[in-house]
Amino acid sequence: MAKRIIISDESVNCYGTWVKTDGVDISQYERNPVLLWMHWRGIIIGCIKDIKKEGDKITGEPYFDEVRDESKLAKQQWDKGTLKMASANFEVTETSDAPELIKPGQYRATATRSKLIEISMVDIGGNDNALPLVLTFKGQELKLAAGENSDGLPLLTNINNQKDEEKMDHKAIALKLGLPETAGENEILSSIDLLLGYKTTNQQLQQEKEQLQLSAITQTVKEATAKHLIVPEKEAHFIELGKKVGIESLKLTFESMTPIQKPMNLIGQPSGGSMALDYKKLSDVPADKIEEIRNNDKPTYMKLYRAEYGVDCPNY
Repeated sequence: MAKRIIISDESVNCYGTWVKTDGVDISQYERNPVLLWMHWRGIIIGCIKDIKKEGDKITGEPYFDEVRDESKLAKQQWDKGTLKMASANFEVTETSDAPELIKPGQYRATATRSKLIEISMVDIGGNDNALPLVLTFKGQELKLAAGENSDGLPLLTNINNQKDEEKMDHKAIALKLGLPETAGENEILSSIDLLLGYKTTNQQLQQEKEQLQLSAITQTVKEATAKHLIVPEKEAHFIELGKKVGIESLKLTFESMTPIQKPMNLIGQPSGGSMALDYKKLSDVPADKIEEIRNNDKPTYMKLYRAEYGVDCPNY
C-alpha cells in the first residue's frame, strides 16, 4: 500500500500564519499534479496521486517517475524513510484577522482562501509538523521577515495593540494597588486576594455591629415599655426609629417622655395635683370627689372610711 504524506494542515507555520484547509482550491492542481524538487521550476521528479482533504489536512501519495537523477535519489530516500516531507505552494487570495481565527503564536492574518499551485519534496520542515510551505501573492513569492508587513499577509496589529493594552492595564492596576509598576501578575493577584479578604472581614464586622446596635435599641425600647413610657403596640415603631436616629437620640426621646397614667390613677386627683391616695381620711376628700371615689375606687373609699370613723365601711 502506497504511503501517504501530509501536504498541508492548519498549524501555525514559519510565516506566522496558517492556511485554512477548507478554503484551499485544489482543482487546478488536480489537473496537473506535478511533484517538484525543493520548489525548483523545471525539476519535476514525479506527481502526487489521490490528493484529497482529510479533516484539517491535505494529503496525497508521492509518485517518483525516476526519470531524473533527483527523482531516483528522492525515491530511494523516500523508501528508506530519510526523506519524508512535502511542501505546498499556495497562492493566497483572501485573508482575515477575525479574532475567532487567531491561534496561539500567530502574528499574521489567517489565509482563509488560497489556491494550491504545486507540491515539492523538501529536506527541512517549516512548522511544528515539519511541513515546509511556500506562500505567494499575485504570483510573487512572499519573503516575510519577522515583524515585516506585507499586503498579502498583513501583520495582526490588533493582536499587538491588545498585548500593549494588557501591559498598560497591568501597570495601571499595579499602581492602583500600591505596587510597583513592574509588578507581575502573581503579585497583583496576591494583593487582590488580600483586599478581598479585608472586604469579607469588614462585612462580617459590619454585620456584627448592626446586630449589637439592634440588640441595644430593642433593649432600650423594652425598658421604655416597662417604665410605661410607651405601650407595647408601639415597640416596633420605636425600634425602627432607633435604627434611623441611633440609640443615643432614642434614649433622649424617652427621657423627655412622662409615664402613661391609667385612668384609675387619675380618679380622685385634686386640682392641686394630689392623688386620692394622699388623702388620710374621708373628711379630707372634697365633697364633690367623695361620690366619685366611692363609685370608682372602692378600696380607697373603704380605707378612708375606716380612717375617719374607726370601723370598717359597710359593704356596698
